[in-house]
Amino acid sequence: MKVAITGGTGFIGGHLAQALTAQGHEVVIISRTRKTSLAYRTQVAAIGLGDAAALETAFAGCDAVAHCAGINREVGTQTYEQVHVQGTRNVVNAAKRAGVKKIVFVSFLRARPGCGSPYHESKFAAEEIVRDSGLDYTVFKPGVIYGLGDHMLDHLSHAFHTFPLFAFVGMKDQLIRPTAVADLVRPLMAAVLMDPRFTKKTMAVMGPETLTLRAAVQRVASVVGKRPITFRMPLWFHYGFAWILERLMVTPLISLAQVRILSEGIVEALPACAALPEDLKPTTPFSEDSIRRGLPEPKPFQCSDLRFCIAER
Repeated sequence: MKVAITGGTGFIGGHLAQALTAQGHEVVIISRTRKTSLAYRTQVAAIGLGDAAALETAFAGCDAVAHCAGINREVGTQTYEQVHVQGTRNVVNAAKRAGVKKIVFVSFLRARPGCGSPYHESKFAAEEIVRDSGLDYTVFKPGVIYGLGDHMLDHLSHAFHTFPLFAFVGMKDQLIRPTAVADLVRPLMAAVLMDPRFTKKTMAVMGPETLTLRAAVQRVASVVGKRPITFRMPLWFHYGFAWILERLMVTPLISLAQVRILSEGIVEALPACAALPEDLKPTTPFSEDSIRRGLPEPKPFQCSDLRFCIAER
């Protein structure tokens, strides 16, 4: 099969592209950059989600589109409205004009309307566009995804190598169910390859283990070999901290959307939706081995992580 992947050089899209090409499928990577380590059976279309005509051209001959592109902070014209809502509308319209049979969309576990979070609301609006597309679709609603190239393990590792302190979000323990990226890729592949169990379904994706955010962070710190002093700080502090980091860092240690996500827990899909088939439910525990496999090179944050350093080059 031939599958187009928006955000194909990103974390989830990149892992999906690797898995598909490993099984001999053709992949068209849709990304604003041409950077990819893949070569075998891969094409790269260096276009953004705003170019509807170019998307239609890139989708030509594709059987399915996996729409994995998304943002967790707004920068310039890259707003939630433009990327999540208008971008998804462009992807759906281009897929229909190109004769694509299936669209698979990666949303977020608690994406929902009327909650006061532009991130959550825009992701849900994108879900509705996909569900109303008239195409065969699958909407996946994962929670915390981890693995090599993610934000979670990457930023925690760098933070532990940089700071002796770590502040938990909010004054109350929240629960999470971390999901290994490979456990998300398996149902994604089944959906794009037309498994009938995924026809016109919205499905939650959550890891097999429920634990507090504190326990998860401490587990990562133990694997990294660091023992930071941990404490709690109220939400107002983290929102202010995230606001500053969004303006200072290329990829913020934490964004405003992530503060909201972590403040309410990530173990329940909203609105309620279907569960995965038993044979494709996540099984990888958030263990020392799985954490170690996803860790980046051990090093602190550097000047290159700051936006003004990039601008000076």
